[in-house]
Amino acid sequence: MRWVAIGAACAAVAALTGCGLGGADPPRNVIILIGDGMGFNQIDMASLYQWGTSNWQVAVDPQTGAATPSPRTASQPFEDFTVQAAVSTFSVEGGYDPAMAWSDDQYLDEEPTDSAAAATALASGVKTYDAGIGVGPDGEEVALVSERAAALGKATGVVTSVPVSHATPAGFAAHDVERDHFHAITEDLLASELDVVIGAGHPFFDDDHQRTEPTYKYLSEGSWTALTGGTTPFTFLETKADFQALAAAEDPPDRVFGVSQVGTTLQARRSGELAAAPYAVPANDVPDLATLARGALNVLDQDPDGLFLMIEGGGIDWSCHDNAAGRLIEEELAFADAVQAVRDWVEEESSWDETLVIVTADHETGHLMAPGSETGWRPLTGSRGQVPAHEWGSEKHTNSLVPLFAEGTGAQLLADRADAVDPVRGPYLDNTEVGQVILDDVWGEG
Repeated sequence: MRWVAIGAACAAVAALTGCGLGGADPPRNVIILIGDGMGFNQIDMASLYQWGTSNWQVAVDPQTGAATPSPRTASQPFEDFTVQAAVSTFSVEGGYDPAMAWSDDQYLDEEPTDSAAAATALASGVKTYDAGIGVGPDGEEVALVSERAAALGKATGVVTSVPVSHATPAGFAAHDVERDHFHAITEDLLASELDVVIGAGHPFFDDDHQRTEPTYKYLSEGSWTALTGGTTPFTFLETKADFQALAAAEDPPDRVFGVSQVGTTLQARRSGELAAAPYAVPANDVPDLATLARGALNVLDQDPDGLFLMIEGGGIDWSCHDNAAGRLIEEELAFADAVQAVRDWVEEESSWDETLVIVTADHETGHLMAPGSETGWRPLTGSRGQVPAHEWGSEKHTNSLVPLFAEGTGAQLLADRADAVDPVRGPYLDNTEVGQVILDDVWGEG
């Protein structure tokens, strides 16, 4: 496997040649894309549906631990990134034992992280407790990569397909001892140095993009009034046309706060049969994640010092909590489109010499597996245009390793950190090491 070889090769020669920046300038831009709940099988479910191919499937004998990989075809826009590895995701209360992970099916369901602790780890390099947002185990505030970027004079932003004050965007931009303090988190976002905040959570629309009585769950009425009344530093956007215009604008606003006209998710929680086959055209008339990403990049790219941007495909997690395979596939394909939009921006407006792009997940959700995997891990299989046969082992998060892909200046620093070895997934690093690479190695204070 290429991703095994890359990590092993870097570890072998690091002492002699040095991996990582290799004397190059630090990246001007860092972009992190997080598929919330996205494990290896989530990626392959979408690839099997879209192309009839898979890239991460393996059969594991539970008695001997012997792993037999299936034929591999890289078909997603992040699967040819130079650095590929796995990531452990546990919170401060948990841990990961590679041998147990592949010999005891129930082990992966024990003490999984939540999105708040995982986002904080990725954003700060610090393990914390479940529900902690930008704070350490004792509730003290920790430095975040977005704050480091702002201190370096860079433009910063967060984009998500779920509410703007939800755990993952909050973990990259706010500080709170409890993830469900949505109103306080929104106030943190409004008071922060962020230049872009875009997501869902509109109080006047339901999950079908239909007008409804206001529900101020994710933003307080006061914050909403300030945003829509123009008394914040942000230009407020909400319609699909607004976001399309932002993505194409030659002279975009300096700061944007956007709340798409949908209650909780762009698409994942719309009404109808959750397990239905993926749509050809989005059912809700709202912008997709790729459009939101392009709009955010258009704003942030105005800063000559560079940018930091976190983009979350949050609907993957919500679909997996619902054990909704069709919606999962939709969300994975939408996330892949967002990754492609970022790749296009790097190659057309920036370069890989000045930009680091990381694609990863905060945790796996749903314990997604092939039928019969409870008695020995089996590969998912399927044909193009068909939802693969599968089983869900949970409606919650798991302790599984998740994938990481990286390209650009500084990507090799992540491969250097992948010094633990899983018997099936190969070299892996911890989620805290993603934040540490950015804060210490890429954009270190020194």
